[in-house]
Amino acid sequence: MDSNPALCTAIANYITTSPQQRITFAQFMDMVLYHPEYGYYSSNALKIGFKGGDFFTSPNLCADFGELLAEQFFQMWEILGKPIPFSLVEMGAGQGLLALHILKYHQLHYPDFFTALEYIIVEKSPTLRQEQQQRLQDFSVRWCNLENIPPNAIVGCFFSNELVDAFPVHQFTLETGELREIYITTDSNEKETCLSFLEVTGEPSTLQLAEYLDLVEMDFSQSAYPDGYRSEINLAALEWLSIVADRLQRGYVLTIDYGYPASRYYNPRRSQGTLQCYYQHRFHDNPYINIGQQDITAHVDFTALERWGEKCNLKNIGFIQQGLFLMALGLGERLSRVFDERIAALSYQKQPLLELLQRRDALHQLIDPTGLGGFGVLIQSKGLNNTETSQPIKGLTLPK
Repeated sequence: MDSNPALCTAIANYITTSPQQRITFAQFMDMVLYHPEYGYYSSNALKIGFKGGDFFTSPNLCADFGELLAEQFFQMWEILGKPIPFSLVEMGAGQGLLALHILKYHQLHYPDFFTALEYIIVEKSPTLRQEQQQRLQDFSVRWCNLENIPPNAIVGCFFSNELVDAFPVHQFTLETGELREIYITTDSNEKETCLSFLEVTGEPSTLQLAEYLDLVEMDFSQSAYPDGYRSEINLAALEWLSIVADRLQRGYVLTIDYGYPASRYYNPRRSQGTLQCYYQHRFHDNPYINIGQQDITAHVDFTALERWGEKCNLKNIGFIQQGLFLMALGLGERLSRVFDERIAALSYQKQPLLELLQRRDALHQLIDPTGLGGFGVLIQSKGLNNTETSQPIKGLTLPK
């Protein structure tokens, strides 16, 4: 298949120099996606968008997604008493489209907020960072690593869209009722080929896996779970949330991604987990092909983020589907306006009908419960006083 030979060789060398000549799936996934030279997110293999891409995200559809988020950020600024600066920290900013849409909207509609705004991007991929810098050159934006932000330095909001799903995950399986971790090794006779990666099972690599399952209250000793059941554990998500909570002095954490509560994530009927690979807008479940040329993701366990957040002094404000979240922020009104403009275009030809139909379709995709609209939106807070906490978040407030 279309794998990167240099990356395959680097992974094989890492395996052969590791204890027992094996690595966890999380280590394998980390190298495949984030190797500094050959990883999918570090190299020119990364392609996002509709034409020639491997996948697309909400900001690729239209500016409305970012503009509605901008409405939510403005309200958060008001709730916090309009601090100056108000820091927006976008983690994993993709091509910079979401930042562009947010900044343009604030500049046009909320100039006072725009003046108070400090926009920070945390981006691991040098390829994406370069694209972001080019796209956002007309705005004041700062790039940094999450670890370089001092503790309790941020008053504002940390937010991400489709970030946590790309964190490297541990994989496990059940063998005669026992939890076994899945490791990756190579065929000793074919070290240089990209088809030589094999799965083996063994004792869990860390006690943190069992602690994670205790956190989300999952017991795989129950008879409901079949032999051979496999799934994922995202320890990296907990580490990431710990750092975010430590850097946030006062404000919010907003996480948008596809995933489930733990009870659905680890449903016995979801017996092969949630791991998916994206290659040229097709998805499959084989991470051992197209190595370095395809995206690898796993759904997010939102229960883990909620409960770990509580341990990190983050208060759970609410969890909602993206479609409902955007409707509460005004997407319904935007759809109505598109309909009115479509009628006007049919009568007076003021705006090309095709453009209006495309925008209507994009808005519908953002709220489609079987697609992007079914994504989860988790909002957590830290350091708010009782008055601030009592004020309802606009995106979580559904019309009665």
